[in-house]
Amino acid sequence: MSEETYTATVIGGTGFTGGELLRLLAGHPNFEIEQATSRSKVNKTVGHSHPNLREVDLRFSSPDDLESVDVIFAATPHGVSMEQIDTFYEHADTVVDLSADFRLNTAEQYEEWYDGHSAPEYLEKSVYALPELTREELPGAELIASGGCNATSTILGLKPLFDADILSGDEDIVVDVKVGSSEGGAGGGAASSHPERSGIVRPYAPISHRHEAEIEQFLGISVSFTVHAVDMIRGSSATCHVFPGQPVSKGDLWQAYRGSYEDEPFMRLVAGGGGVYRYPEPKAVAGTNIGEVGFELDPSNKRIVAFSAIDNMMKGSAGQAIHGANVALGLDETAGLDFAGLHPVGAP
Repeated sequence: MSEETYTATVIGGTGFTGGELLRLLAGHPNFEIEQATSRSKVNKTVGHSHPNLREVDLRFSSPDDLESVDVIFAATPHGVSMEQIDTFYEHADTVVDLSADFRLNTAEQYEEWYDGHSAPEYLEKSVYALPELTREELPGAELIASGGCNATSTILGLKPLFDADILSGDEDIVVDVKVGSSEGGAGGGAASSHPERSGIVRPYAPISHRHEAEIEQFLGISVSFTVHAVDMIRGSSATCHVFPGQPVSKGDLWQAYRGSYEDEPFMRLVAGGGGVYRYPEPKAVAGTNIGEVGFELDPSNKRIVAFSAIDNMMKGSAGQAIHGANVALGLDETAGLDFAGLHPVGAP
């Protein structure tokens, strides 16, 4: 593994995900943060927006004044990176984008799921950063698209069933995802304010969530997909109801999930053991790059219930971006990502 050190810029450094990137990069043995940008907080310290990072000796600068670095991490809203991608490459050799701008393969997909694409020539150059799925494609990648949080939790839960040929893609699959308020970002608006968010289980995307496009692209399936906003801060928890076309035993499922993930550094299998947390739980992975997966078999209904849980800002965003960059640059893929989480904690 390379021991080289790389300089990095975080664009959009005042947001929740930008803060997570800065936290991870500040403790990463192979990265030096050269710049963090913000239009609203120019010259303010990083600790002004992220009090957990008060020891980071850095002030926000304008994104119009980019410095030349090895890697740019772009934590901006959808639509910004595709407009600025040429500028990014004038200032860095590698771009890691945390928005949806380069996750899909074709301009036609962006016409269907978003509002089109202004730099479609870059789509064929991008590599999706879900290392458990795309590890072989990431080394040497110069444009890395960090996967969406709800797509990540869903793909991780279902992938072993396809790896083991338990599913072919023709089956009915119903996915119900519960997400935390941080998914709405630091400017999440009225729906994410504490009085409105507290105590809710609110369906906010009953159908046609944009992350369906990623699931369809990378698993080759169509799913019935619903997302609920719930009363937690961090987390994306997917419950997938699957109806396979042939009999399946618990032994088959254990073999499938172990076969897919037993050698993965950030995946763990939690399937009906003892204790309070018997299945994947966002609270158990808060602050970490760990994804938990599990399952239960319902023979009477010929149904598999597949569970997965991640921290949406880590495994679903900043942690995944760092993980992808580690693999792309030939670094130890766990570098900077070894935080094991805390217990007990409050709302994740």
